[in-house]
Amino acid sequence: MIQSMTGYGKSILELPNKKISIELRSLNSKNLDLNTRIPSQYRAKELDLRNIISSKLKRGKVDFSLYVELTGEETNTIINTEVVNHYLKQLQQIDAANSNNLLEIAMKLPDTIKTTREEIDEAEFNAIEDSLKAAITDIEAYRLDEGEALAKDFNLRIGNLEKLLKNVEEIDPERIKAVKTRLQKSIEELKEEVDKNRFEQELIYYLEKYDITEEKIRLSNHLSYFSENLNSEVSNGKKLGFIAQEIGREINTIGSKSNFAPMQQMVVQMKDELEKIKEQLLNVL
Repeated sequence: MIQSMTGYGKSILELPNKKISIELRSLNSKNLDLNTRIPSQYRAKELDLRNIISSKLKRGKVDFSLYVELTGEETNTIINTEVVNHYLKQLQQIDAANSNNLLEIAMKLPDTIKTTREEIDEAEFNAIEDSLKAAITDIEAYRLDEGEALAKDFNLRIGNLEKLLKNVEEIDPERIKAVKTRLQKSIEELKEEVDKNRFEQELIYYLEKYDITEEKIRLSNHLSYFSENLNSEVSNGKKLGFIAQEIGREINTIGSKSNFAPMQQMVVQMKDELEKIKEQLLNVL
Protein backbone atom coordinates (compact mmCIF):
# COMPACT_ATOMS: atom_id res chain seq x y z
CA MET A 1 0.00 0.00 0.00
CA ILE A 2 1.33 3.43 -0.93
CA GLN A 3 1.89 6.13 1.68
CA SER A 4 1.38 9.87 1.44
CA MET A 5 4.15 12.25 2.49
CA THR A 6 1.54 14.39 4.26
CA GLY A 7 1.15 13.43 7.91
CA TYR A 8 0.94 14.44 11.55
CA GLY A 9 1.98 12.63 14.69
CA LYS A 10 2.01 13.62 18.37
CA SER A 11 3.11 12.03 21.63
CA ILE A 12 3.05 13.37 25.21
CA LEU A 13 5.50 12.22 27.87
CA GLU A 14 4.62 12.82 31.54
CA LEU A 15 7.64 12.99 33.88
CA PRO A 16 7.63 13.75 37.66
CA ASN A 17 8.45 17.44 37.21
CA LYS A 18 7.77 18.17 33.54
CA LYS A 19 5.58 17.36 30.56
CA ILE A 20 7.27 16.83 27.18
CA SER A 21 5.23 17.11 23.99
CA ILE A 22 6.61 15.80 20.69
CA GLU A 23 5.07 16.74 17.36
CA LEU A 24 5.89 15.64 13.81
CA ARG A 25 4.46 17.27 10.69
CA SER A 26 5.34 16.33 7.13
CA LEU A 27 4.65 17.56 3.60
CA ASN A 28 5.87 16.40 0.21
CA SER A 29 9.50 16.81 -0.81
CA LYS A 30 11.86 15.04 -3.24
CA ASN A 31 14.10 13.95 -0.35
CA LEU A 32 14.06 14.06 3.45
CA ASP A 33 14.16 17.69 4.60
CA LEU A 34 14.19 17.59 8.42
CA ASN A 35 13.78 20.73 10.53
CA THR A 36 13.98 20.60 14.33
CA ARG A 37 12.73 22.90 17.07
CA ILE A 38 13.95 21.80 20.50
CA PRO A 39 15.03 23.54 23.76
CA SER A 40 18.72 24.31 24.14
CA GLN A 41 19.28 21.74 26.93
CA TYR A 42 18.35 18.95 24.49
CA ARG A 43 20.64 20.08 21.66
CA ALA A 44 23.32 17.62 22.68
CA LYS A 45 20.92 14.81 21.78
CA GLU A 46 19.64 16.36 18.56
CA LEU A 47 21.68 14.12 16.25
CA ASP A 48 20.37 10.99 17.98
CA LEU A 49 16.79 12.21 17.58
CA ARG A 50 17.40 13.09 13.93
CA ASN A 51 18.77 9.61 13.25
CA ILE A 52 15.66 7.99 14.74
CA ILE A 53 13.39 10.11 12.52
CA SER A 54 15.42 9.67 9.32
CA SER A 55 15.54 5.88 9.77
CA LYS A 56 11.73 5.75 9.59
CA LEU A 57 10.59 8.73 7.52
CA LYS A 58 12.56 8.40 4.29
CA ARG A 59 11.12 11.33 2.34
CA GLY A 60 9.19 14.53 2.93
CA LYS A 61 9.61 17.95 4.50
CA VAL A 62 9.42 17.01 8.18
CA ASP A 63 9.10 19.46 11.07
CA PHE A 64 10.04 18.00 14.47
CA SER A 65 9.12 19.98 17.60
CA LEU A 66 9.86 19.16 21.23
CA TYR A 67 8.12 21.28 23.89
CA VAL A 68 8.85 21.17 27.62
CA GLU A 69 6.41 22.34 30.30
CA LEU A 70 7.58 22.35 33.93
CA THR A 71 4.93 20.89 36.22
CA GLY A 72 6.88 20.50 39.50
CA GLU A 73 8.36 22.96 41.95
CA GLU A 74 11.86 22.55 40.63
CA THR A 75 13.25 25.35 38.51
CA ASN A 76 16.55 25.98 36.83
CA THR A 77 16.33 29.75 37.40
CA ILE A 78 17.78 31.17 40.66
CA ILE A 79 18.59 34.62 42.08
CA ASN A 80 22.26 35.53 41.97
CA THR A 81 22.41 36.82 45.59
CA GLU A 82 26.07 37.82 45.40
CA VAL A 83 25.42 40.14 42.48
CA VAL A 84 22.23 41.54 44.04
CA ASN A 85 24.01 42.38 47.34
CA HIS A 86 26.80 44.07 45.40
CA TYR A 87 24.24 46.22 43.56
CA LEU A 88 22.47 47.10 46.84
CA LYS A 89 25.68 48.33 48.47
CA GLN A 90 26.39 50.63 45.54
CA LEU A 91 22.81 51.90 45.42
CA GLN A 92 22.84 52.68 49.18
CA GLN A 93 25.94 54.79 48.70
CA ILE A 94 24.07 56.77 46.06
CA ASP A 95 20.70 57.14 47.78
CA ALA A 96 20.38 55.63 51.26
CA ALA A 97 17.14 57.55 51.98
CA ASN A 98 15.11 55.52 49.47
CA SER A 99 16.23 52.09 50.65
CA ASN A 100 12.74 50.59 50.21
CA ASN A 101 13.02 50.87 46.41
CA LEU A 102 16.65 49.80 46.12
CA LEU A 103 15.89 46.04 45.92
CA GLU A 104 13.38 46.59 43.14
CA ILE A 105 15.94 48.64 41.23
CA ALA A 106 18.71 46.11 41.84
CA MET A 107 16.63 43.20 40.54
CA LYS A 108 16.22 44.97 37.20
CA LEU A 109 19.97 45.24 36.70
CA PRO A 110 21.98 42.70 34.62
CA ASP A 111 22.95 39.23 35.89
CA THR A 112 20.68 39.23 38.93
CA ILE A 113 18.97 36.08 37.61
CA LYS A 114 20.92 33.07 36.42
CA THR A 115 19.79 29.83 34.85
CA THR A 116 21.64 26.62 35.52
CA ARG A 117 21.93 24.13 32.67
CA GLU A 118 20.11 20.90 33.44
CA GLU A 119 21.79 17.78 32.12
CA ILE A 120 19.57 15.10 30.61
CA ASP A 121 19.96 11.80 32.39
CA GLU A 122 19.90 8.53 30.44
CA ALA A 123 16.51 7.44 31.77
CA GLU A 124 14.86 10.67 30.65
CA PHE A 125 16.39 10.49 27.19
CA ASN A 126 15.32 6.87 26.80
CA ALA A 127 11.79 7.94 27.65
CA ILE A 128 12.01 10.74 25.07
CA GLU A 129 13.21 8.26 22.44
CA ASP A 130 10.23 5.97 23.16
CA SER A 131 7.88 8.94 22.96
CA LEU A 132 9.40 10.01 19.63
CA LYS A 133 8.95 6.49 18.24
CA ALA A 134 5.29 6.61 19.31
CA ALA A 135 4.87 9.91 17.41
CA ILE A 136 6.53 8.32 14.36
CA THR A 137 4.08 5.40 14.54
CA ASP A 138 1.28 7.96 14.71
CA ILE A 139 2.46 9.86 11.63
CA GLU A 140 3.01 6.62 9.70
CA ALA A 141 -0.60 5.62 10.37
CA TYR A 142 -1.69 9.07 9.15
CA ARG A 143 0.40 8.62 5.99
CA LEU A 144 -1.15 5.22 5.34
CA ASP A 145 -4.67 6.64 5.62
CA GLU A 146 -3.78 9.43 3.20
CA GLY A 147 -2.12 6.88 0.91
CA GLU A 148 -5.28 4.80 0.82
CA ALA A 149 -7.24 7.82 -0.43
CA LEU A 150 -4.57 8.47 -3.07
CA ALA A 151 -4.63 4.83 -4.19
CA LYS A 152 -8.40 5.00 -4.78
CA ASP A 153 -7.92 8.05 -6.99
CA PHE A 154 -5.05 6.41 -8.90
CA ASN A 155 -7.12 3.27 -9.53
CA LEU A 156 -9.92 5.45 -10.85
CA ARG A 157 -7.56 7.32 -13.21
CA ILE A 158 -5.84 4.16 -14.43
CA GLY A 159 -9.26 2.60 -15.05
CA ASN A 160 -10.26 5.64 -17.11
CA LEU A 161 -7.06 5.37 -19.15
CA GLU A 162 -7.71 1.67 -19.80
CA LYS A 163 -11.24 2.50 -21.03
CA LEU A 164 -9.90 5.23 -23.31
CA LEU A 165 -7.24 2.87 -24.66
CA LYS A 166 -9.94 0.32 -25.43
CA ASN A 167 -11.87 3.03 -27.29
CA VAL A 168 -8.74 3.87 -29.26
CA GLU A 169 -8.34 0.20 -30.23
CA GLU A 170 -11.98 0.02 -31.32
CA ILE A 171 -11.79 3.02 -33.66
CA ASP A 172 -8.32 2.23 -35.02
CA PRO A 173 -9.66 0.22 -38.00
CA GLU A 174 -11.96 3.14 -38.83
CA ARG A 175 -8.96 5.48 -38.65
CA ILE A 176 -6.96 3.35 -41.10
CA LYS A 177 -9.94 3.22 -43.46
CA ALA A 178 -10.30 7.01 -43.28
CA VAL A 179 -6.61 7.50 -44.05
CA LYS A 180 -6.85 5.22 -47.10
CA THR A 181 -9.95 7.02 -48.33
CA ARG A 182 -8.30 10.40 -47.88
CA LEU A 183 -5.24 9.34 -49.86
CA GLN A 184 -7.32 7.79 -52.62
CA LYS A 185 -9.36 10.95 -52.91
CA SER A 186 -6.22 13.07 -53.12
CA ILE A 187 -4.90 10.92 -55.97
CA GLU A 188 -8.19 11.14 -57.82
CA GLU A 189 -8.20 14.92 -57.52
CA LEU A 190 -4.85 15.00 -59.26
CA LYS A 191 -6.55 13.50 -62.34
CA GLU A 192 -3.37 11.64 -63.12
CA GLU A 193 -2.89 8.03 -64.06
CA VAL A 194 -0.93 6.20 -61.36
CA ASP A 195 0.63 2.78 -61.17
CA LYS A 196 -1.71 0.80 -58.92
CA ASN A 197 1.04 -1.49 -57.67
CA ARG A 198 3.25 1.47 -56.83
CA PHE A 199 0.32 3.20 -55.18
CA GLU A 200 -0.35 0.15 -53.00
CA GLN A 201 3.31 0.00 -51.99
CA GLU A 202 3.36 3.68 -51.07
CA LEU A 203 0.08 3.29 -49.22
CA ILE A 204 1.47 0.41 -47.16
CA TYR A 205 4.59 2.43 -46.35
CA TYR A 206 2.48 5.42 -45.39
CA LEU A 207 0.18 3.37 -43.16
CA GLU A 208 3.14 1.71 -41.43
CA LYS A 209 4.34 5.15 -40.36
CA TYR A 210 0.97 5.73 -38.70
CA ASP A 211 0.62 2.27 -37.20
CA ILE A 212 0.12 2.45 -33.40
CA THR A 213 0.05 -1.26 -32.59
CA GLU A 214 3.30 -1.17 -30.60
CA GLU A 215 2.26 1.97 -28.74
CA LYS A 216 -1.07 0.40 -27.74
CA ILE A 217 0.67 -2.73 -26.44
CA ARG A 218 3.29 -0.76 -24.50
CA LEU A 219 0.68 1.59 -23.05
CA SER A 220 -1.41 -1.35 -21.88
CA ASN A 221 1.68 -2.91 -20.25
CA HIS A 222 2.61 0.36 -18.52
CA LEU A 223 -0.89 0.75 -17.11
CA SER A 224 -0.78 -2.80 -15.72
CA TYR A 225 2.70 -2.22 -14.30
CA PHE A 226 1.53 0.97 -12.59
CA SER A 227 -1.36 -0.89 -10.93
CA GLU A 228 0.99 -3.70 -9.89
CA ASN A 229 3.38 -1.30 -8.15
CA LEU A 230 0.50 0.65 -6.67
CA ASN A 231 -0.57 -2.46 -4.78
CA SER A 232 2.91 -3.62 -3.77
CA GLU A 233 3.98 -3.83 -0.12
CA VAL A 234 6.48 -0.96 -0.48
CA SER A 235 5.48 2.62 -1.23
CA ASN A 236 7.70 3.91 -4.04
CA GLY A 237 6.47 7.23 -5.40
CA LYS A 238 9.59 7.76 -7.51
CA LYS A 239 9.11 4.47 -9.36
CA LEU A 240 5.46 5.26 -9.99
CA GLY A 241 6.60 8.62 -11.33
CA PHE A 242 8.94 6.93 -13.82
CA ILE A 243 6.13 4.63 -15.00
CA ALA A 244 3.85 7.66 -15.43
CA GLN A 245 6.50 9.24 -17.67
CA GLU A 246 6.50 6.14 -19.87
CA ILE A 247 2.69 6.22 -20.00
CA GLY A 248 2.88 9.83 -21.14
CA ARG A 249 5.43 8.98 -23.82
CA GLU A 250 3.14 6.35 -25.41
CA ILE A 251 0.09 8.63 -25.22
CA ASN A 252 2.01 11.42 -26.97
CA THR A 253 3.19 9.06 -29.72
CA ILE A 254 -0.36 7.80 -30.31
CA GLY A 255 -1.50 11.41 -30.56
CA SER A 256 1.19 12.36 -33.06
CA LYS A 257 0.49 9.29 -35.23
CA SER A 258 -3.30 9.25 -35.04
CA ASN A 259 -4.05 11.78 -37.80
CA PHE A 260 -7.71 11.20 -36.96
CA ALA A 261 -9.84 13.72 -35.06
CA PRO A 262 -11.92 11.27 -32.94
CA MET A 263 -8.74 9.53 -31.77
CA GLN A 264 -6.98 12.81 -31.03
CA GLN A 265 -9.90 13.79 -28.81
CA MET A 266 -9.41 10.58 -26.83
CA VAL A 267 -5.70 11.34 -26.55
CA VAL A 268 -6.55 14.73 -25.04
CA GLN A 269 -8.71 12.97 -22.42
CA MET A 270 -5.86 10.55 -21.73
CA LYS A 271 -3.45 13.43 -21.15
CA ASP A 272 -5.91 15.04 -18.76
CA GLU A 273 -6.20 11.86 -16.69
CA LEU A 274 -2.42 11.38 -16.67
CA GLU A 275 -1.83 14.96 -15.56
CA LYS A 276 -4.06 14.38 -12.54
CA ILE A 277 -2.05 11.25 -11.71
CA LYS A 278 1.24 13.15 -11.94
CA GLU A 279 -0.03 15.89 -9.64
CA GLN A 280 -0.99 13.37 -6.97
CA LEU A 281 2.25 11.40 -7.38
CA LEU A 282 4.18 14.41 -6.02
CA ASN A 283 2.74 13.53 -2.61
CA VAL A 284 3.47 9.78 -2.66
CA LEU A 285 6.28 8.52 -0.45
